[in-house]
Amino acid sequence: MLFKVIVIVLLLFVVFNLVMGGIHLAGKKGDSDKLLRSLTWRIGISVAVFLLLLIGQAVGLISPHGLS
Repeated sequence: MLFKVIVIVLLLFVVFNLVMGGIHLAGKKGDSDKLLRSLTWRIGISVAVFLLLLIGQAVGLISPHGLS
């Protein structure tokens, strides 16, 4: 259960950084440093979530299931 909560929190953080990047992109000030930082965080956390899911499946914390 804790594993799933961690994954969900990390995904919410990715969405938050996506929104912040959009705000900095649409802003008139040209905050390219803030936009780059938001993009970097989003990519880094996305890679971490992907690796966390792979590790979770390898150790048996999560298991794939069929559509039936």
